Amino acid sequence: MAKKQEKTLKVTLKKSAIGFDKRQAKIVEALGFKKVGQTRILPDNDCIRGSIFKIKHLLEVEE
Repeated sequence: MAKKQEKTLKVTLKKSAIGFDKRQAKIVEALGFKKVGQTRILPDNDCIRGSIFKIKHLLEVEE
């Protein structure tokens, strides 16, 4: 059987979490970002979308 193509999101960290709530910095770290400008390909699911929504002012998201 052919494996079904999983939907993904291309997420780029545009701003540093410094100066924002510590919970937001932990979300940035949990998503796997280390540096500003870094891009990650993440699975498109409810958990990831919820995390992205909490820090949407720091990110740029492409589907």
